Amino acid sequence: MTAVAQILKSKSDQSIYTIGPEASVFDAVKLMAEKNIAAVLVLEGQTIVGIITERDYARKIVLVARSSKETRVRDVMSSQVMYVRPGQSSEECMVLMTENRVRHLPVLDGGKLIGLVSIGDLVKDVISEQKFTIKQLEHYITGEPG
Repeated sequence: MTAVAQILKSKSDQSIYTIGPEASVFDAVKLMAEKNIAAVLVLEGQTIVGIITERDYARKIVLVARSSKETRVRDVMSSQVMYVRPGQSSEECMVLMTENRVRHLPVLDGGKLIGLVSIGDLVKDVISEQKFTIKQLEHYITGEPG
């Protein structure tokens, strides 16, 4: 299994997008749209205080007819944010995501935010590992050098 640190290094965009808790939900959704991402970490200083996702927007703004321009991120964000460390495996991340029904995990190293892994990052890693294994098996079966 691949370590989270390797997954972060393989990402084409290693940027971490954040927003403050007092920002409007509109600004958070606008940032998500501009960066083509589905979640933004909510920071107060260097401390993670929450995460806001497209799911939060759909369920806590749209479905209850709230105004995204008048509602603060703090009012709709998920404040219980699970995280992982760089040495944890992609498999551990998938278990956490599946058991807790989350799609994004911040990566902390010594308490410092160093990245964010998504379910898409993990799926991409699994596919890459499977392709490698298939290639190795094909070489083994055909007797060609790998």
